[in-house]
Amino acid sequence: MAILLVCLGGLHLAVLTAGFLSPYDVAQQDRELPFAPPTRIHFIDGQGITRWRPFVCLLAEDPGQFGVYHEDIQKCFPIRFLVKGTSYRWGGVFESSRHLFGVDPPARLFLMGTDGFGRDLFSRFLYGGQISLSAGLLASLLSLALGTLLGMASGFYGGWLDAAIMRFGELFIALPWLYLLFALRAFLPLNVSPARAFLLLIAVIGTVGWARPARLIRGVVLSGKKQHYVLAARIFGGSGVYVMRRHILPQTYSIIVTQAVLLVPQYILAEVTLSFLGLGVGEPVPSWGNMLASLQQYHVMVSYWWMLLPGIALVPVFLGYVLLANVLRVPGHVRV
Repeated sequence: MAILLVCLGGLHLAVLTAGFLSPYDVAQQDRELPFAPPTRIHFIDGQGITRWRPFVCLLAEDPGQFGVYHEDIQKCFPIRFLVKGTSYRWGGVFESSRHLFGVDPPARLFLMGTDGFGRDLFSRFLYGGQISLSAGLLASLLSLALGTLLGMASGFYGGWLDAAIMRFGELFIALPWLYLLFALRAFLPLNVSPARAFLLLIAVIGTVGWARPARLIRGVVLSGKKQHYVLAARIFGGSGVYVMRRHILPQTYSIIVTQAVLLVPQYILAEVTLSFLGLGVGEPVPSWGNMLASLQQYHVMVSYWWMLLPGIALVPVFLGYVLLANVLRVPGHVRV
């Protein structure tokens, strides 16, 4: 459990510092190295001598076979740290050109190999995580905001408002969310900019999943509004908005936190699915979904195993969030 949680935190930290950790620009193409395998890192040279600094050998494609490469062990290049490269911005504010590691040209360091355009998959995976993880987090915030607002209004005021919100929520719960996403996305324009596609994706995913948190929060509100101190606040003239904000909303914090941990991986998967099918963020901006889109071609899936690495890397993300949700469900672990 601890290992998965550490991996989850490390992955989020790596995604936040993608510019520093990625050795290449996400759009940089090397047409001479399409579908290059992950670069082998060596410590022992051709003479059997162990070197203290890791190094890579020059990679070249076999002239007679596409996608088959060999290393020239006579041309080795050490891996350097804190090297200068393409410019990026820390948090979108501070510009820098320092990268954690790299090699001197003409050598290349592809930790996860390259795609069909010769683009570094490791760099694209880190930057793609900014899209996929941000989509999951922001869509979860949207769902929880809607669910909290509607759930509190439904439970506190009751009557026809409660009935209308709950019946509307049951409609969203009953419909299969994936097909509902497809239906909503079908009404939106296909040819949109990556930034607009990202915002549309968050809006579509976030508005679909509000019903379940709303039902849970409604249950807390129904119980909380019967507490004596809540009734006393109403008697002393407290408005409904004041009572909900001051006395009832704090009782829902544990539900909100737990639901957030459960919703984030679901929404990451929703973004990956939509982008994989070409309905989300499109090229050239990377996301975990469109990075896996090339696997729709059978020859890519069976010939270049490293193209599966972005999908395999999602497994610890989902398991980490599930374990975190289990921890938060244990009494005493959630502090509000």
